[in-house]
Amino acid sequence: QVQLQESGPGLVKPSQTLSLTCTVSGGSITTNYYYWSWIRQPPGKGLEWMGAIAYSGSTYYSPSLKSRTSISRDTSKNQFTLQLSSVTPEDTAVYYCARAPIGLVVVTTFTEGSWGQGTQVTVSS
Repeated sequence: QVQLQESGPGLVKPSQTLSLTCTVSGGSITTNYYYWSWIRQPPGKGLEWMGAIAYSGSTYYSPSLKSRTSISRDTSKNQFTLQLSSVTPEDTAVYYCARAPIGLVVVTTFTEGSWGQGTQVTVSS
């Protein structure tokens, strides 16, 4: 069974770049037709899909975050990484990494796919 674990700093200053890593075990991020996503949940709000990287390395981004978001991967470590630039306090959220059901790019509910436990990131000076 695939398992995902987020890691990264819990506190980021405004205007800086947020960087998180998702380490995957029990399955390869290059396995055909799987897409690996970053999703966030601000306090008191719903889940927001941010973007994904495909088994092939192709990337997909939410239009609202595309200008500030970059997703990359390290296949030798079976990890994929989120970078969100120019953060503001509005980027404070619990950040999740997830694998969507096979063939799907976007995942937005906990009942679909496989999810990490999430990591709290606070943007504050």
